[in-house]
Amino acid sequence: MARTWLLQQNNSDLRHHGIYTWTLPAWVVKLPSGEAMNVCPSAGVCAQLCFARQGSYRYPNVRAAHMRNLLLSLDDALPRFEELMSEEVQHRRYRNRAVRLHDAGDFHSLAYLETWLRIMRNAPEDTFFYCYTKEVRLFQDVVVGNTPANFAWLPSLGGREDYAVDLSARHADVFPDEEALTAAGYSDQSACDLLAVRGPERVGMPANNIPRLRKLQGQASFGQLQRARDERLNRKRARHPAPQPADTILR
Repeated sequence: MARTWLLQQNNSDLRHHGIYTWTLPAWVVKLPSGEAMNVCPSAGVCAQLCFARQGSYRYPNVRAAHMRNLLLSLDDALPRFEELMSEEVQHRRYRNRAVRLHDAGDFHSLAYLETWLRIMRNAPEDTFFYCYTKEVRLFQDVVVGNTPANFAWLPSLGGREDYAVDLSARHADVFPDEEALTAAGYSDQSACDLLAVRGPERVGMPANNIPRLRKLQGQASFGQLQRARDERLNRKRARHPAPQPADTILR
């Protein structure tokens, strides 16, 4: 009987470089229970521009596979997930290979992130894990100073926590094209996705060639769009401040 693998190589660009992936559904999905869940809690402008909500990611068989992964990542299933994934990454097919976490989806809970950190620490040293994430504050609280030796991560702009990203350190942004990327002083990682964590620190990615998304994005990067949105929200809050509780007003 053929073995069912949790980690896949469905992305041809990543497969070319020996990179395996673990994928969740993107953004807000409906669970089998009928409950809605945001798999990308800190998504900002990226939610409307996400390639993983388009094309082949919407095929019924693909969506079903990603939903199976998501259900394994929920709190009540995490012990079983940790057991299965910890066993799988011991396999020789992952020796001297890389695993990208979340070419869609993100670290949606503290327990889920901590489970992955334990999996990495128990994996062979020559199995390398990496990710992009919008969960900047969660990583600053939990991962910084506590990063497994075989793991690298970087914040990716376009999320609601962009304000917490140190733009002088390693981070990624998505640009409308290679020309805009280069003009902004970023380094293109198109030759190999691992350049995101092993190349220059300002990592740029040209937007996916999906006409509707390219039109929505226009000539700005995800980071620029998010900054513009944040500025609009801040101006709105300044005009309409939230009412203070009565006991605060009386002090």
